[in-house]
Amino acid sequence: MSERPICIADFEKYAKKFLQKSVYDYYKSGADDQQTLAENVAAFSRLRLYPRMLKNVSTLDLSTCVLGEKISMPICIAATAMQCMAHADGEIATARACRSAGTGMMLSSWSTTSIEDVAQGAPKTILWLQLYIYKDREVTRSLVHRAEKAGFKGIFVTVDTPYLGKRLDDVRNKFRLSPYLRMKNFETNDLAFSSEKGYGENSGLSVYVAEAIDPSISWDDLKWLRGLTSLPIVAKGILRADDAREAVKLGVHGILVSNHGARQLDGVPATIEVLPEIIDAVEGKIEVFLDGGIRKGTDVLKALALGAKAVFVGRPVIWGLAYQGEDGVKEVLQILKEEFKLSMALSGCPSVEAIDRTLVRRVQWKASKM
Repeated sequence: MSERPICIADFEKYAKKFLQKSVYDYYKSGADDQQTLAENVAAFSRLRLYPRMLKNVSTLDLSTCVLGEKISMPICIAATAMQCMAHADGEIATARACRSAGTGMMLSSWSTTSIEDVAQGAPKTILWLQLYIYKDREVTRSLVHRAEKAGFKGIFVTVDTPYLGKRLDDVRNKFRLSPYLRMKNFETNDLAFSSEKGYGENSGLSVYVAEAIDPSISWDDLKWLRGLTSLPIVAKGILRADDAREAVKLGVHGILVSNHGARQLDGVPATIEVLPEIIDAVEGKIEVFLDGGIRKGTDVLKALALGAKAVFVGRPVIWGLAYQGEDGVKEVLQILKEEFKLSMALSGCPSVEAIDRTLVRRVQWKASKM
């Protein structure tokens, strides 16, 4: 870029220009008509901030704790698959940037760098593993045990993907992983998709999910997962209060309010819209996090005001990775941190603990007279 990026949108402009089209489309697109993709961002604009005055914000404390781990700010990195498509250093670059920022990273099971290599390449990084339940339960068991051995601090189990959502751009592009890359957490070819298979009108990823991921998963599988590990378990993909209450009953340690970046079922609400009912449903018994649509520091403030313990950021991190690898991710995290810090100060919040629901109100639209 001729000028240094100063906001998240600048990084995306660079990525769109320089990434291969099928790769950019894979990261960017949502399911079907992409209504939810747009809503994840737009819903934040329907929330207004009501700042407090004269609260002495000369010193600000952005730190918080996630699953018992202290982090420098309530902004973490979400699981995004196959990051070596965006930059050769992929997940290791992202993890190192995360460590520099003093926050945590969720590593996708479908990473193009192995669990062990990420842990070794970015030591002392707070890492959590994103996990799917495979038809072959031994695959799932192995991933959990490898994460434990590598020093990961928790498991985020995805509950919203019994099948892959229809992502039209991926279908048009017949998206598949480059033959020069592979999902490094799997040894056998049947657990990685390549350009060698014939997919017809489907994307390679949709075929892979249909072959490997178990659509029969149920709440019993969360019980089974709890029996596998002493690591904290977070249910990733909850959007309903009754599901949140069930997750609490089963003893999970947290819920990530997520619609999978709007990549699964189109037409579901934006995550920020359902966050309050999830918060009310869990009654403070477990930690609740949010992903989806975070593009500015004020978005982070709004999510925390509505009850989220922290937010997870996906696409902006990929745009930073595409821009300048580790340094690009550092810049993205620093921009979000500084924007969040400023929004805290201007809202009269000297610490994260001072952020509460009184800061946010929903816009009440008035119908025009005919």
